[in-house]
Amino acid sequence: MVGLNFAIHPLFFVFGLYYALTGRIFVFVIYTVCAVIHELGHSLSASSVGYKLNKITLMPFGAVVSGNIDGLNFKDEIKIAIAGPFINLAIALLFVATWWIFPEVYAFTDIIVEANLSLALVNFLPVYPLDGGRVVNAVLCGAFGKDRAFVISKIIGAIFAVLLFAGFVVTIFNKINLSLMFFSLFVLFGTFGKHKDNKYVRLYTAINEESLTRGLPIKKYAVHKNTTIKRLLAMLDETAVNEVAVFDGKRQVALLTPQRISKILEKGEVYSTVSDFL
Repeated sequence: MVGLNFAIHPLFFVFGLYYALTGRIFVFVIYTVCAVIHELGHSLSASSVGYKLNKITLMPFGAVVSGNIDGLNFKDEIKIAIAGPFINLAIALLFVATWWIFPEVYAFTDIIVEANLSLALVNFLPVYPLDGGRVVNAVLCGAFGKDRAFVISKIIGAIFAVLLFAGFVVTIFNKINLSLMFFSLFVLFGTFGKHKDNKYVRLYTAINEESLTRGLPIKKYAVHKNTTIKRLLAMLDETAVNEVAVFDGKRQVALLTPQRISKILEKGEVYSTVSDFL
């Protein structure tokens, strides 16, 4: 997670101000921390297949992160998408388990369980940019192609945003629920906003003169020729000069220099094997 940057959307500050004025700033802080942990779950999952998040933009109810992960198959896209909610569920279950052993901590940790369960359940909704929406978008891409999937995802997001705002309007005549309004705006911004900086990028980058001026370590790896490029990406260290010895059984058949590794990765064929480029 080297180089992970954070940004904050103006709507996030508005939401925070609302919680502060209603005397629930502590709740807001807990939800924010849980949202960051949620996104770090995505980042850890992405790094396992050779990608990383280069930016997380915090918004109410979570963070907006683009789902355009070029070259990854359906299985890996789903793996990355569900990692965040699963982290939240795991944390919630951990604290619930402690209540059986130390029931006295319930009064201090119930909000943590509530926050994690809420984030997990909300993110399973089939609305982009929520994780459920990212899963739906991946399925639609496989069935209809990227362009039609993009349009369908926009329509689903617009419908949910309208329904959520309608729910907020209904509460005006009873007990007003501003959270519904903020949530509808979050879905609206996520559906139609442009988030070109919030995306997954390849973990490995070519060596540049600036980094060499500071000095870089040299790291060597040994892999079998049938190792996938995806696996190779996950192994490489972006903060070092990487060299890879390729073996066929016990016999070394090639040595991949940093320049050759860069040329292989530029092709973006992450499910090919190293032997395909020898």
